Amino acid sequence: MTSAPPLRRRADETAGDLCRERQPQRLPATEDRMSVCFEVCPPRTEDEISERDARRVGMARKLTAARLRYCGLEALVDDATLIVSELVTNAIHHGGGAQVTFTMTVRDGFLCLAVHDETPGRPVARNAPDDAECGRGLFLVDCLASAHGGTWGTSDDGTTTWCCLAVPSGQS
Repeated sequence: MTSAPPLRRRADETAGDLCRERQPQRLPATEDRMSVCFEVCPPRTEDEISERDARRVGMARKLTAARLRYCGLEALVDDATLIVSELVTNAIHHGGGAQVTFTMTVRDGFLCLAVHDETPGRPVARNAPDDAECGRGLFLVDCLASAHGGTWGTSDDGTTTWCCLAVPSGQS
């Protein structure tokens, strides 16, 4: 069995640590973790991401939905896939690195979604004008996290943006 690449392993560890540090223990410790690392195109000055990278975002959504269904967490599929879409898109669009790692962990009554890129920075939710076509992603992440009794944030070095959602009672 081969071990995970160092960047992916670091992203996995960071995602799990962030969720455990910021959320209370709710259920007996059970864990399911999935991680995927993919190359992205170099950053461009355009507002749009490449078609290849847009397919990567779609792949991350599909993996999230499939894994949540596998874990019996159908109730979180719609909101979690929207969050993943926003976090991965932000990492591709605003990150300066050549790869992005997406990690999904179900542990101790929480679903933690984390996206790691190679560029430090502090994303912030902002208020976009009513007629803006973009700029609401982290606002949506914040609203969805709050609605599910969770939270979101970034790692200390700013390379990982994460969101934790409480797993509905009776599911884990």
